[in-house]
Amino acid sequence: MSDVPMYVTSEYSSSERRITPSWSIAQLKTKMEPITGIPPSSQRITLKTLTNETIPIEAADEETTYLQNYPLAPYAEFQITDLRPPSARPNFNAAGVDKYVMPEEQYEKKTDSVLAWKKAQKLGRFDPDAPSHEQAKIAAFAKEVEQRGIEVGKRCRVGQDDTRRGVVKYVGEIKEIPGSIGAWIGVHLDEPVGKNDGSIGGTRYWGEESQLKHGVFVRPDRVEVGDFPIVDDLEDMEEI
Repeated sequence: MSDVPMYVTSEYSSSERRITPSWSIAQLKTKMEPITGIPPSSQRITLKTLTNETIPIEAADEETTYLQNYPLAPYAEFQITDLRPPSARPNFNAAGVDKYVMPEEQYEKKTDSVLAWKKAQKLGRFDPDAPSHEQAKIAAFAKEVEQRGIEVGKRCRVGQDDTRRGVVKYVGEIKEIPGSIGAWIGVHLDEPVGKNDGSIGGTRYWGEESQLKHGVFVRPDRVEVGDFPIVDDLEDMEEI
């Protein structure tokens, strides 16, 4: 007889397996151990047929009793029950286990950590020129805002995309964006094709709470101010 695809379920796992009818019950239990984690002597196997009938897979001599004696059918189910007492079963549930957190002083002394690598490479807060780099970035964004004439209330488009026209609603820093410095531009788009409703990280920068996403925050180099009236989708339609 050819192999039969069946489901194997237990308290710890669930998977599809190919079962060979010529296996003995003892062979089946041995093959189920690496799948379920239950030793053969602690397994109770029940066959659940497609009609929800349950048949115990057991015999006085499991070495010479073969699976072909049972009504195996494709995608029927072998249910494997663990007969061990709860105290003897493995605990695969990590809930309730305290997470280990290395003390900060101990972490700082390690020589093979990310922190140690940053120190060696003089990156981030370990860069002696970090403050000057940060100020240069802030100044560059401010210059971009000035050169582009970006001001609150002006009409604009975002990313040279005529479908993303709107009004500048905010110019300044956004503390809610991790690691960001310098000016961001908040634009209320004419159409609800933005990323937010004018708020970010719980802070509202303009407007009222809404389910429609008209708002977007972008860097100054993506904003072009000018004569960008609201697009009238019906303007070019022929009369009927």
